[in-house]
Amino acid sequence: MPALHSALHKIDKKPDGSSAVLFLGATEQVKSQARDDLMNQFNESYNATTGKGWGLFHAESGAFPLSGWLAKYLAGRSDFLDFSIIAVEHLTRLMEEPNLTTGGHALFCHYRQGLTNYLIIALVQETEAVTMTEELHLMAVKRLDPNHIRLAARINISEWQNNLQSKQYISYVKGKQGRKLNDYFRDFLGCQEGIDGPGQTRTPLKAFSDFIESEDLGEESAREKTHTLVSHSMAQAKLGDPITLDDLSELINEDQPPAFVDFVKASDYGLSDTLPLDKKTLNKFRRFTGRAEGLTISFEQHLLASKIEFDEAGGTLTPRGLPTQLRDQLKRASA
Repeated sequence: MPALHSALHKIDKKPDGSSAVLFLGATEQVKSQARDDLMNQFNESYNATTGKGWGLFHAESGAFPLSGWLAKYLAGRSDFLDFSIIAVEHLTRLMEEPNLTTGGHALFCHYRQGLTNYLIIALVQETEAVTMTEELHLMAVKRLDPNHIRLAARINISEWQNNLQSKQYISYVKGKQGRKLNDYFRDFLGCQEGIDGPGQTRTPLKAFSDFIESEDLGEESAREKTHTLVSHSMAQAKLGDPITLDDLSELINEDQPPAFVDFVKASDYGLSDTLPLDKKTLNKFRRFTGRAEGLTISFEQHLLASKIEFDEAGGTLTPRGLPTQLRDQLKRASA
């Protein structure tokens, strides 16, 4: 993950409602092992963070100027430090509302991963650590803590520049501090919500379930494909990468890779070719299976409560919306 440019500034704001004070970094962060370690730790933490949102820039305006400043830097009309300074000054002004945030170190980093350019913007907090001097004395020091992210965003610069139809080139952490704080940071970014992450994940999972049912696969094969789908998607989510519809199709049917894509398009699920999957929703897509005395029960976890009701006290399951094939068999048997 080569960092091309990076800068750090500090915003000091107390929770007592006092004005924010900005301390600007005089230069970019020079290339060093410490800088690379910080960015690697930050990216690992960001990728592992659940509850992200995805979106796109508002049209550039006085209220949403960041995209214009970023475009100016990318066109070579300003350098990275100047871009970070004008952006952090704007962020500091937005912090003036009392009790909105406690500030932090504003991290800006332009890096490349593979052929893709990204920009990270984040508020990184300090924490105390204990180190040892050469004389073997313990000493308390402050360090940046990239493992606890409150406000952060990652902009896929390459997608923003090359895919005018995309609505998901910005990802951002939906912090647990409340909607007001999240909205303030999104306003700073000039970001509007483009897709609903959990909903965008549920739709391909629903398409997958429908496809498996239409193929009339055996239980073992269906369970294996479900496990493969979830494992691969979780691995991509851990890397912070979306998954493509073609990837899913190849995973589901190696012998006929286009089969799932064709099924999705024919059924009009409204899926885009690239899917940023939500980890929380993926975690719920597990398969329950039980077999005893000629009875086999198997269903995916996300169906619990929506299509299958579990009575723990009575030890019973009540399914709703039986498959047509099964319903027809039951009708013939009871006739």
